[in-house]
Amino acid sequence: MAQDNIPVYVFTGFLESGKTRFIREILSDSDFTEGERTLLLLCEEGIEELSEDELLNCNTVAVPVEDAASLTPTTLKLLEKRFNPDRVLVEYNGMWSLDDLISAFPGRWELYQIVTTVDASTFQLYSANMGPMMFEHITTADLVVFNRCTEQLKDFLYEKNIHAMNPRATIFLDDVDGNTEDYNKNLPLPFDIEADVIDIADKDYGLWYVDAMGNPGKYAGKTVRFTGMVFRGENVPKGSFVPGRFGMVCCADDVSFLGFLCRFDSANDLQTRDWVRVTASITVEALPEYRGEGPVLHAIEVLPGEAPAEELVYFS
Repeated sequence: MAQDNIPVYVFTGFLESGKTRFIREILSDSDFTEGERTLLLLCEEGIEELSEDELLNCNTVAVPVEDAASLTPTTLKLLEKRFNPDRVLVEYNGMWSLDDLISAFPGRWELYQIVTTVDASTFQLYSANMGPMMFEHITTADLVVFNRCTEQLKDFLYEKNIHAMNPRATIFLDDVDGNTEDYNKNLPLPFDIEADVIDIADKDYGLWYVDAMGNPGKYAGKTVRFTGMVFRGENVPKGSFVPGRFGMVCCADDVSFLGFLCRFDSANDLQTRDWVRVTASITVEALPEYRGEGPVLHAIEVLPGEAPAEELVYFS
């Protein structure tokens, strides 16, 4: 009989970002542990540590990992055989490659969730000095937790529109008093989502993209109108194109094309990099590119358009 897969939860972020504290809270939740056995891989030493009593009470065995080279399929398989865990938690070193970790998973290990913790008080400093690495931490995460937030830091994070870095992620802001705020629910929208046709101004394309990717169900059955650049490539299905915009989501090294699949019978008549004015209805469908469900456009009208005064989308 085939054995069940072992879910793996990866906690990443820079040193002292709050990973250990977050793991402690999860392990103390009986609804999460359910009496099952947990293998915890500790890939860095922080100020906070889980005590032996804490580990014993939550049926967890902790194994230190001294360096990234130790994370091999053979080593991890031996740990699986030795401890026979029902789940694996990895407190990962924020300076190590996440791809290397995932590629070392034995056959039964299945990546279930990536959690990134960020110290809000040092976020700006780390972004300025290690932007690409901070960007990777946030863009790969399923859940991002900014801790040690003051009201001033919250305002700064909303101004930066962190959600633009990873529209599919759940983001929470934890303040210094232990209160939690759902970041995504507090982002103001500058367009009328209840209008018969939701008109997206050029300057608001980035906000709309982030909101539609993060909350696709909100737009199911809606009609939108916006200006975008045409993309057609080998991976775009026949009878479809991708209208979108190039956006700088973190720094100059992280410019990406932000668009949605749009079904259009006359897509073959369009040329990549042409600007068009699209009016389309929206459905929500599961696509590999979305890593789940996301918005799919169905063209009602596609007309020649003019490039926006500022072609690059910014999120702050």
